[in-house]
Amino acid sequence: MDRRKLEAQLVETFDTEPETARIVARQATDLADSAQYAADFEGPLTVEIVVDNLNDAPDESDLIERWNWWLGALELSHGGYQRFRVRPDVV
Repeated sequence: MDRRKLEAQLVETFDTEPETARIVARQATDLADSAQYAADFEGPLTVEIVVDNLNDAPDESDLIERWNWWLGALELSHGGYQRFRVRPDVV
């Protein structure tokens, strides 16, 4: 996954600060590198998949909340995604 492309897309799509986008993009890259998503969904994690899924989160959510919301759904459906969450107090 292209982390810089994801960062730029997150800033543009969710009108967030670059620092916040960088944190989420780093976690998404770690998730992609782990190959866990690819194994669970039989395909690689892409920028488009991340953005599409974050768009499904409740509208009033900020980017960190959106990321953690999606990971919560992945945790419930497949397990093992908790380690990729972002602590809100690190931003």
